[in-house]
Amino acid sequence: MTNLELVGGMWGLLVLVSLSTYIWRAGGVLIAARIDPNGPLSQWFACVAYGKLAGLISRIMVMPIGSLAETQLVDRLVAVAVGFVLFFLFKRNLLPGTIGATAVFLALSTLRAKGLL
Repeated sequence: MTNLELVGGMWGLLVLVSLSTYIWRAGGVLIAARIDPNGPLSQWFACVAYGKLAGLISRIMVMPIGSLAETQLVDRLVAVAVGFVLFFLFKRNLLPGTIGATAVFLALSTLRAKGLL
């Protein structure tokens, strides 16, 4: 007898996996009703998450790997600066900042690759 036969075959395995998933989801629903999203613990988790994200983005910009490592640091930093300026000019809207930073980075990289910078 194999392990798969012990749980009732593939259908039994599917039922066990589904139950294990939905038990945790139901627990999360019950617990989430009691959590204050504006409480100090929630704010602490948000601060930690933003801090980790800022650290990760900073590391990717300053010490990248892969094809981004082949670009100039100044091009990456200028693009980030333009993205921040656009983000704040457009009332903290992510879309203009992201599109602007990407466009500036592509323009600077293209101009540098063609020898114009």
